[in-house]
Amino acid sequence: MTAPVFEITKSASFDAAHRLPEGGAEGSPYTRLHGHSFRVEATLRGPASGPVGWVSDLGALDSALKTACLELDHSLLNDHPGLESPTLEALCAHFAARLAPAFSHLSRIEVSRPSVGERCVLRLPV
Repeated sequence: MTAPVFEITKSASFDAAHRLPEGGAEGSPYTRLHGHSFRVEATLRGPASGPVGWVSDLGALDSALKTACLELDHSLLNDHPGLESPTLEALCAHFAARLAPAFSHLSRIEVSRPSVGERCVLRLPV
């Protein structure tokens, strides 16, 4: 029998403004400056191991995720490198790049805008 594989997830939130660059649908309201409340979930996938018997320290994941959210909180997303076109897809990639170096078992990033019922999921190979 193979060892069970677990997924552990932490979430954090931030509020930010953004606008999409010109070039999409003509007259699109997305090019006007507006804001959202965002929710980010980071999932680690792997076997429970070590003396504690866990996939990873949820406290460490929580701290790293909150730090990454704080960098964007109450800012204009377009001003951050890599987020010049701050789509949900770009935000997923941004959080993956921030968290992956410290969490080798990072398998999933989800960024959502709950108030408008939108979300994007980035699945990473583990």
